[in-house]
Amino acid sequence: MAKDPICGMYVDEKRGITRVVRGRTYYFCSESCAREFERPEIELRKLKYITAFSLTLGALTFLFSFVHVLPILPNNVWLFLLATPVQFIAGWRFYKGTFDALKRFSTNMDTLIATGTSAAWIYSTIVTFFPAVFITEKVYFDTAALIIALILTGNLLESIAKGRTGEAVRKLMELQPTMARVIREGKEVEVPVEHVRVGDILVIRSGEKVPVDGVVIGGHSSVDEKLITGENIPVEKGVGDEVIGATINKVGMIKIKATKVGADTTLSQIIMLVQEAQVSRAPIQRLADKVSSYFVPAVILIATISFLGWFFIGRAGDLPFALTIFISILIIACPCALGLATPTAIMVGTGKGAEYGVLIKGGEFLEKTHKLQTIVFDKTGTLTKGEPSVRDVIPAGEYDEKEVLRLAAITEKGSEHPLGEAIVRGAKERGIKVSDADSFDVIPGQGVKASYGGKKMLLGNRRLMKVNKVATEHVEDRVKALEEGGKTVMIFAVNKKVAGLIAVADTLKEYSKEAIGELQKMGVEVIMLTGDTRRTAEAIAKQLHIERVLAEVLPGEKADVIKKLQGEGKVVAMVGDGINDAPSLAQADVGIAIGGGTDVAKETGGIVLIKEDLRDVVTSIQLSRRTVSKIRQNLFWAFFYNTAFIPIAAGVLYPFLGVLLDPIFAAVAMSMSSVSVVSNSLLLRRFRPKAQ
Repeated sequence: MAKDPICGMYVDEKRGITRVVRGRTYYFCSESCAREFERPEIELRKLKYITAFSLTLGALTFLFSFVHVLPILPNNVWLFLLATPVQFIAGWRFYKGTFDALKRFSTNMDTLIATGTSAAWIYSTIVTFFPAVFITEKVYFDTAALIIALILTGNLLESIAKGRTGEAVRKLMELQPTMARVIREGKEVEVPVEHVRVGDILVIRSGEKVPVDGVVIGGHSSVDEKLITGENIPVEKGVGDEVIGATINKVGMIKIKATKVGADTTLSQIIMLVQEAQVSRAPIQRLADKVSSYFVPAVILIATISFLGWFFIGRAGDLPFALTIFISILIIACPCALGLATPTAIMVGTGKGAEYGVLIKGGEFLEKTHKLQTIVFDKTGTLTKGEPSVRDVIPAGEYDEKEVLRLAAITEKGSEHPLGEAIVRGAKERGIKVSDADSFDVIPGQGVKASYGGKKMLLGNRRLMKVNKVATEHVEDRVKALEEGGKTVMIFAVNKKVAGLIAVADTLKEYSKEAIGELQKMGVEVIMLTGDTRRTAEAIAKQLHIERVLAEVLPGEKADVIKKLQGEGKVVAMVGDGINDAPSLAQADVGIAIGGGTDVAKETGGIVLIKEDLRDVVTSIQLSRRTVSKIRQNLFWAFFYNTAFIPIAAGVLYPFLGVLLDPIFAAVAMSMSSVSVVSNSLLLRRFRPKAQ
């Protein structure tokens, strides 16, 4: 039996509908589930085709509006044939959106687009086939077609960014191993992980992933839990210890008893949290939509009253004159500039962000970032480098610092443990030659022992020293002091005498301190959130002057922390790099992922810092503030042009000055609003981050 990733039901593989994704097989309980899984991809594909279709025909319509070279038919008829498919095929989604809004007795941006482009198309069609009505050959087919094409382009960019959020869930699914070794009737058999049941005994060898959550019943090993907990140092596991599915067994073979399988595993719970957070995220309510809910009815009402007034009173029975008034009002109010106000600023803003290594996946995140009040940082891999390095070498016997490190590196040279690798790397970085030991042995859960040049060497924890009867009382105070500083301390002994202490710890990333300082100057609350021990977390926080620290927090609890902060009315960003950060990245108003982190984090985050420079968090806020400022300016100018000429288009000046706004001039004014909006957005290119 396999679990349906859409509805959560368990499905018989033989009866279910099979869908293969990136080499992994997923089973669906029904065709409707399969369609639901594929729907976002299908919709995105359709949008790509329809956008390309509208851009092609729109560009041709624009070109042939000025270059009259098409044969056989009159030029306006050719323009009609080119623009009409764009109007009613590519533009159908706007008509549908308008109809849906009208059912709710409201209006939106779709109403503006449908109304404006329809006015231009209807007017142009009348001029094309009934030229005597308006006594002109000027048409606006290119205006209608290009408005639809440009707005669809903006919609496509948004859909591409939002569609990628599903990749986070898929990547999480792929982390789980496909097969597991289970002991059945006294023999090891390999079965699909979906067939593992609670109580089964599993065998996990060195280098393999743990298939399900369980408890160790035999063997001893070091398990890399970084993908789940974020802790960079492997955790020693012995009999009675719990292990988490999808973590990696680094050294040694262990037997576990399955305690959680299928949807109950920690990884499955993380997947569920990511899905819930993504679905529950409220869509941004754009300022243009709010204004349009009043603007559109007002424009249509003004156009209708003007038409009726001139037809029945002002120029009684003069249909061409009244219709000219009606069309002029709708054209001058056409949402070309309004439709471009937000997308153009966002396109320039996101492009500028990419130039500085800040990948912003959509306008939603760019707009939200300027409102941030609280930023929560993961510790390991985000504020710190995420790998241990030698911080202190303290001699405690006859050897000096350099010799202690050299002999310790020789002792650890054959080790695969990250702490041992850190010591060897630290020695080499200091120009110390590291020879091979004469003998080497790993003592699980304690450390290593080796011999070299007649010396018997031990390197590990207190337990290793106690078992080998090495006295450590005289260095205990120093060990505790180092541990209180958030460091992992290893005791090094030669011939059963303590020769020195080696302290290993994670180190701060470059610019972490500078970035935190800048954020605090901007009035942003900074919180550090980690699954690491409180002692280690507070040691790092002290270096960064972060006052609020939340330590020993599990992956699921991280998302709860974000929810709690949001419940306090705060706009919250989460900055992280690991799989364990995925639920909180998805839950946050803005998820900011580190570029060098896991693929899942990068897919879940709305903003990705490509350079791994935390100063880019500051840059993203500065860029967001500038972009939102431009959007507001654009909306002002768009509405200014659209509304300033409406009275003139309605014929207010005609009785006194004989001035009537011809649809041609209405189109010019509309074009000017577009030019001003685009030009204002392009000024964002001058943006320079203050943090760098």
